[in-house]
Amino acid sequence: MNETPRSNRVHIGIFGKTNAGKSSLINSITGQNISLVSDLKGTTTDPVYKAMELLPLGPVVFIDTAGIDDTTSIGALRVEKTEEVLDKLDLAILLVSAESILNSDVESEKKWKEKILAKKKPIILVVNKIDIVKNNKEFNLKIEEVEKALDLKSIKISAIKKDNIESLKNLIIEKASKSFMEDILIGDKIKKGDKILLVAPQDIQAPKGRLILPQVQVLRDILDYGGIPTMTTLDNLEKALEIFKPDLVITDSQVFKQVDQLLDKNIPLTSFSIIMARAKGDLKALYEGAKKIDELKSGDKVLIAEACTHHQLKGDIAREKIPLLLKKKVPELVIENCSGKDYPKNLDQYSLIIHCGSCMLNRSETMSRIEKAQNCDIKITNFGMAIAKLNGILDRVMEIFLK
Repeated sequence: MNETPRSNRVHIGIFGKTNAGKSSLINSITGQNISLVSDLKGTTTDPVYKAMELLPLGPVVFIDTAGIDDTTSIGALRVEKTEEVLDKLDLAILLVSAESILNSDVESEKKWKEKILAKKKPIILVVNKIDIVKNNKEFNLKIEEVEKALDLKSIKISAIKKDNIESLKNLIIEKASKSFMEDILIGDKIKKGDKILLVAPQDIQAPKGRLILPQVQVLRDILDYGGIPTMTTLDNLEKALEIFKPDLVITDSQVFKQVDQLLDKNIPLTSFSIIMARAKGDLKALYEGAKKIDELKSGDKVLIAEACTHHQLKGDIAREKIPLLLKKKVPELVIENCSGKDYPKNLDQYSLIIHCGSCMLNRSETMSRIEKAQNCDIKITNFGMAIAKLNGILDRVMEIFLK
């Protein structure tokens, strides 16, 4: 892991049967009563998220989930919500209670182990409630049987008594450090002392007194790597370029065309959206996906997907600006939108997916969306690359990353 602060948190999911002690475990690790603890089945319904610092690993999010054996009236829906957590994980904790060990009842855990491995996520097997066990010899033999059945080594704890919690934390830090893929923003593409000009239009989607998240994250990344950032709005860009010659210009994708027209072609240009695509996803796949725009024809369906939900505003990039650019090229396109967690399951109906920069998703969740498109043999790109392609400057704004 590099020495600069992360813009993304390691996501750690806790999975286990109802009353295995998942909520007690997350409370014990965080040192707070985050999750409701009860002997009643089905206490945890929707996943519960707790952000914290786990040093020396850094920022993490623990996710408490519903029981994987939930048989209540809405159990299937709860399990479905738990399965959705798998897409955003960096590490999974599979929790087995002492009762399940003694009863050799780990069929549910076997199924979930396979689900987790199918997502290529590392697993820590944790045996909980060791404080209730009287015959340690019999219990240890049972644990060996379960470890063999699951093909995983375990760590034994008591979440209630906080026995061996520090050892578990150390194991989490070790496993997560190996599995977590750090966000790569722009820092590795600049040199110390480089002058970076950021063009950040303050429009209706970035209200007064606020910068949007990608702008803040890129600005911090430049500072961390020793660059010298200067930020301007579009109306002051020409004046800024008279004052100094930047080594790189990073702009909001929506004003690509105007910025490119004002900028010397020898000055590298890219956008916040493309930088986020690099940090969160597969840059090459998204770049190739943008080229699909040239192949679109009348009647094709295009999905424009956003990771966050917000009230639709006049001039909205996803519902007005990109559709207008697409229909200018192919008037009879069918364009559909989705937002938030409502990512369609039937992706094979689309000819192309144009996704936002994913600033509200972590890398695992973004990669999951890209892989779902690829599994349906559907091309996928992002807002910045699509706008660049539609303005004929895709290779120009990607040049800094393609060298």
